[in-house]
Amino acid sequence: MPDYSSPNTFKNKKVLVTGADGFIGSHLTEALLEAGADVTAFVYYNSFNSWGWIDSVDKEKRDALRIFSGDIRDPNGVREAVKGQDYVFHLAALIGIPFSYHSPDSYVDTNIKGTLNVLQACRDAGTQRVLVTSTSEVYGTAQYVPIDEDHPFQGQSPYSATKIGADRLAESFYRSFKLPVSIVRPFNTYGPRQSARAVIPTIVTQLLAGVTEIKLGSLTPTRDFNFVKDTVAGFLAIAEADAAIGQEINIATQDEISIGRLAQEMIDQINPSARIVTDEARLRPKASEVERLLGANQKINELTGWQPRYNLADGIAETITWFRESPAARGYKHDVYNV
Repeated sequence: MPDYSSPNTFKNKKVLVTGADGFIGSHLTEALLEAGADVTAFVYYNSFNSWGWIDSVDKEKRDALRIFSGDIRDPNGVREAVKGQDYVFHLAALIGIPFSYHSPDSYVDTNIKGTLNVLQACRDAGTQRVLVTSTSEVYGTAQYVPIDEDHPFQGQSPYSATKIGADRLAESFYRSFKLPVSIVRPFNTYGPRQSARAVIPTIVTQLLAGVTEIKLGSLTPTRDFNFVKDTVAGFLAIAEADAAIGQEINIATQDEISIGRLAQEMIDQINPSARIVTDEARLRPKASEVERLLGANQKINELTGWQPRYNLADGIAETITWFRESPAARGYKHDVYNV
């Protein structure tokens, strides 16, 4: 396994992670604890008293956290959470593309207004560094490759449109108010704890359940996949780099694979006798499907020295092991299409 050293930058620093209960957020929260930070995990308030994926981390780590239950859409709660924080990593968002087709208002409220709440609170509190999480989906289908940070934006789904809006708000707070913000733009992240709505958990859970006809949508789109530990290392590296302030920065492997080839990699590792079948319900509208994403990583490398340390086969293998062995993975419903 690659060795991820813990930077001294965060030792004894007060750090807030919004969306800490989510996939990337929970891994980032763990990494910050290992780096010696005093971490507040902003989790979505709910009547079940669930802390999302924070519930599945080691008890020792959970006990070291301050948990703030709130709603990113509420400016008062966000302002309270941000008070006294040195660093704010803003990851809270609605991310499912198909769900954004029929509930776009919720994406505007969460992704745009929620980000505005964070930016305003950080400005008022004088936060030292703010990292706003973007997505490679803001680029739409590649007009050229590799996609660098100068590539045009294209809102091919309500989800991506709201993330474009959030990014531009972050840019405006840097330009208008000198807020020390960086826009972090991961390409497709995968690994343990990923949402059931994503393609890799969809494939893995079907295969591990013994399904031999794997239901998928389009197989031709290509994606640039980051293992979650590489993505987290990118976040930390960007937060450490003063030169990254005011910048929007890709986290990308600069390698691509089609969804069909990706599925075959998992079939080969789990059950070579399985085959792929197209499920019409999983196909996106033609003009909404992003056909190609291949990210450039020159900028992050020049600013921080970051490079991916996992290759796809090793990352997939570690992900499969987690789905096979972790009790937390038992809640995934392989027979339900999660939009």
